Amino acid sequence: MDEKKEIVSKETPAGNTVHPFSESNPPIERPEDQPDHDVKLEMTSDEEEVVEEDLYKPLVMDESIAHEANPLTVRAVVVGIILGCLVNASNLYLGLKTGFSFSANMFGAIFGYGILKFFEKSGGNMPIIGGAFGPQENSIVQAAATGAGGISGIFIAGIPAMYRLPGVMPKGHTPRDDIGAIFTITLVCSFLGLFYVTPLRKFFIVQVARELRLMFPTATAVGLTIRSMHAGAAGGIEAIKKLKCLALSFTAALVQRVASYYAPGILYDWHPLTWIHIWSGYKSWAMNIESWGWFFEWTPAFIGSGILIGLNPAISMFIGSVSAWALIGPLLVHYGECIGKAQWDETTPQWEGYYSFNSLRNLGKEPPSPRYWLLWPGVMVMVCSSMAELIVQYKVIGYGFKTIWYQSCSGINHRLVAKGKTSKFFAKYGAPRQKKEDEVEDFAAPEDQVKHWMWLVGLLVTVVLAMIIFHFQWDMHPGLTILACLLAFLFSFLAIQIGAVTDTTPLTATAKASQLVFGAATSGSHFPIPQAQKLNLAAAGLAAGGADVANALVSDFRTGFLLRTPPVKQFIAQAIGSFVSVWLAPGLFILFTSAYPCILDPEVEHCAFLVPSVSAWAAVAQAVTDPSVPIPPKSGYFAIAMGLVSVVQCVFRHFYLVGEREKYRKWLPNWGAIAIAWVIPQTIYASASLLGAVVAALWRKYDMRTWDLYGYAVAAGFIAGEGLGGVVGAILTLAGVDGSVKGSMVGCPMDAC
Repeated sequence: MDEKKEIVSKETPAGNTVHPFSESNPPIERPEDQPDHDVKLEMTSDEEEVVEEDLYKPLVMDESIAHEANPLTVRAVVVGIILGCLVNASNLYLGLKTGFSFSANMFGAIFGYGILKFFEKSGGNMPIIGGAFGPQENSIVQAAATGAGGISGIFIAGIPAMYRLPGVMPKGHTPRDDIGAIFTITLVCSFLGLFYVTPLRKFFIVQVARELRLMFPTATAVGLTIRSMHAGAAGGIEAIKKLKCLALSFTAALVQRVASYYAPGILYDWHPLTWIHIWSGYKSWAMNIESWGWFFEWTPAFIGSGILIGLNPAISMFIGSVSAWALIGPLLVHYGECIGKAQWDETTPQWEGYYSFNSLRNLGKEPPSPRYWLLWPGVMVMVCSSMAELIVQYKVIGYGFKTIWYQSCSGINHRLVAKGKTSKFFAKYGAPRQKKEDEVEDFAAPEDQVKHWMWLVGLLVTVVLAMIIFHFQWDMHPGLTILACLLAFLFSFLAIQIGAVTDTTPLTATAKASQLVFGAATSGSHFPIPQAQKLNLAAAGLAAGGADVANALVSDFRTGFLLRTPPVKQFIAQAIGSFVSVWLAPGLFILFTSAYPCILDPEVEHCAFLVPSVSAWAAVAQAVTDPSVPIPPKSGYFAIAMGLVSVVQCVFRHFYLVGEREKYRKWLPNWGAIAIAWVIPQTIYASASLLGAVVAALWRKYDMRTWDLYGYAVAAGFIAGEGLGGVVGAILTLAGVDGSVKGSMVGCPMDAC
């Protein structure tokens, strides 16, 4: 794309602020015009002076901001970790429900500002608590929050998939029984990505950022937001407004979710078709429609998600739900290709016509459920569309590898010359390149950089630990562990580049590509099928988890670069946060699986958590390891056809809809969103996201000023608030005082919501 785009507001629009994980990412609206070599930010002062600012260089800060000698403070790290823990809990709850997860960076930046600003004003010169507060310390808060809020992804996909596949984990075991192995795999996934991506900071943020248009939209938005909050008195007033809005929406979502456990049919799930059936004296045909999941859920998290992702993905997801659960599914049942399970019996004749179409039982022994039939097309489209999006960026990827090659040759040539030796080959490819006039300079002095020994020793220790841990706890040969680590690095390198341009990190592609590679690597090794599936899921978890952490750190480096925060301080903050997440995420996973055992049991048809990412990972693991997996033939043909359609559209959009035709891209469906709707056997999340997207579109159209001020705060508060409410709900369930015991199910089908 050769057209240029100027960002005219103080902050990048919140439509690009979602950080995705796994195949069921919130499918963010694609930026129609990516910034190129001359990205500028227009800043106005009293609508008189216009100053163009280059966003590939550190931001121009308010002159009144004092120098920050050491932004890495105890208060910043502690506050960031606490905020990150909230997001970690939220991501695990939301991820198990729908596969979605969200970054903690903006949430940490805004909430962190309010808390540390309060400490600054009330703490005086008190040690640790008091002292001046500036934008660099604010960036440390969000770095620690990002670290503590990460690594939940492996607990919404690979690890629970191991328990759902027969024979993969020891019979009768629960995550509580395997807590040691779960802690150690989390440790490896967290720190592998942290260490191997650290030396690439200068490459991604400084050396090739302008050339490859690596804008990192979300990280840039966080940097701009932090600057605006510290921009004198006016910035402080706006920051307090954002904070109050965030706190209000967070509290409202938390209270609504906890209260809804005790009256879900009134406060959370609205079943108008059930109401019609009851009002008709239980004589209507409405339950046949209700069976397909057509009701509305007042879920703040997915209304907030819709606010963020934009109209195109939300509409695409809703179209996917309609096509799956109002068209394809009913037709499959009508023609006998699939069946449903009756939910009523002779004791409940009033609910005749109420079925479940979500069964995963007796596969191969009877016609499958529509959920299982549609699972394969959904997974195929996820894999094909995400891989196609990766491949069409071949120029960006190729340039990145070429630059790494030249830099490696330059380093080798420099060392040879220092020892009095020469090499024509390395002298040729390692010769100094002439600097371009617009080349970005790194503000960080050598003492502010992450020392080589820090990441190198950490990486070596992590790889050695990985070989030991995966050998003794996951039965993986050290050679396969090294292969998994190499794949994690390779896919991280690709994912960071693509995510920096599109703001959609293709972690789907990294996970699925790893599963395919390991499926091929173990195919001739005569592993028992359960063992091959365990290796497949563990390796994919390592690759996707490492890529996720690596992308988060590079995004933090981008925010810190804009604010001139020393990279070593950010690295330490995120490392501390990541260490906390190593212990937090497994504990939360055990909490949820103890309160809701159905998460790990594929044969349970009614569960509060639909685990679509888990189903997709398990399906791919089965497909590449078990030749007898019962894929319905027509489902397979349909999957191949839809996968090809998604690839063709990607190529068409990338190579044909360019220049003057680029404006038509927004009318193309988002196949990732459609695939998500096919995998999730409910329509409620698509409906809630569509509502949020419509509200956001109308809000932006009629009052852009308040949207810029409050839009993200409302969405972030809704998402984090409901997530924490889900944690409270799990605790109430374990305590035996949840809604099923103390509440009312009025308005719910068969008195169950």
